[in-house]
Amino acid sequence: MKNKTSVRANALIWFGAGVSIAEILTGTYFSTLGFGRGMAAILLGHLIGGALMFAAGMIGAREEKSAMETVKMSFGQKGSILFSSLNVLQLVGWTAIMIYDGALAANGIFSAGTWVWALIIGGLILVWILIGLTNLGKVNTVAMAGLLVLSIILFGVIFFGNGRADAVIDDSLSFGAAVELAVAMPLSWLPLISDYTREAEKPFEATLASVVVYSLVSIFMYMIGMGASIFTGSDDIASIMVKAGLGVAGLLIIVFSTVTTTFLDAYSAGVSAVSISAKIDEKRAAAIVAVIGTVAAIIYPMDNITNFLYLIGSVFAPMIAVQIADYFILKKEPVREAVSVRNLLIWLAGFVLYRFLMGVDTPVGNTLPDMAITILLCLIVNAAAGGSRQKKGRL
Repeated sequence: MKNKTSVRANALIWFGAGVSIAEILTGTYFSTLGFGRGMAAILLGHLIGGALMFAAGMIGAREEKSAMETVKMSFGQKGSILFSSLNVLQLVGWTAIMIYDGALAANGIFSAGTWVWALIIGGLILVWILIGLTNLGKVNTVAMAGLLVLSIILFGVIFFGNGRADAVIDDSLSFGAAVELAVAMPLSWLPLISDYTREAEKPFEATLASVVVYSLVSIFMYMIGMGASIFTGSDDIASIMVKAGLGVAGLLIIVFSTVTTTFLDAYSAGVSAVSISAKIDEKRAAAIVAVIGTVAAIIYPMDNITNFLYLIGSVFAPMIAVQIADYFILKKEPVREAVSVRNLLIWLAGFVLYRFLMGVDTPVGNTLPDMAITILLCLIVNAAAGGSRQKKGRL
């Protein structure tokens, strides 16, 4: 029998996911809105994204299934391979992006060569993978406590230092686009969260703690990025840390925040790979992803990830919409056929709709209207098909 994870352990895992250089860098884009409107967009985006994370996490927690195993319930054993494969690809991409950003920032504090820092960060991620999720308790507690203290120091330097509000407020980023950028980060965790909540002792409490902790920390990281751009006039976090005298401390923030976040990407890539083929070893696959991500971070420049974030949204927002409709509203039994053509076509419609909505400026971004319409389409198609078997006892 597998060891169950406590609420505290789940909260620590998602605290580490939230403390991220990528989230700080994404936060810098919000400076053109001004602090008030920027914070409103960040809060609204995380409210939407957090609600979706909770729904996705609860399915896995209740059914004790990984994220991609829950996808099989709506799309079939073979139908889920599409999403498992896309998830592995996006996680390889995230691993590379996170290592690249971390190495670039670390090199800005202590110049040893970006490739050297990429190797160091990649090596530490491999150590985290070898330790294993259930054995990370004490290591994570120490790492998270340190990151919390250092992040608060960084926050103080940016917001209470001798800064100046000299950011140019313009229309380069609309409010709706900003909301979508805020949704994008929690949305990127939708196809991962059940990999961790599936082993929770207390499914509801662990899922809620995971989402709340991640959302609060992520908002804090976005705020640091936006504040850095507005109040210091710089988007270079490493430079801000050096000027503030946070040399070693800043280096620790960058390296360990990158490791604790990217570990989850590599680990979940291994879990998703197992959903494609049971012959794949989970830990070995995670290690291979970490190595590929490290090599890619050394070879390829990855300075702008907005298109990558939108691509993730267009794939996984309609996917989870179909799952929410099936599990929470229709309360359907898991599909028995190898491929649910009906649900795949509904997902495809949601994917196309998301891409269309990217050209439409709505006050709440693309994800919420796309998912609402996809869920509605699911209900209409199900009603037209004469309903389906329902599983009793679900709330």
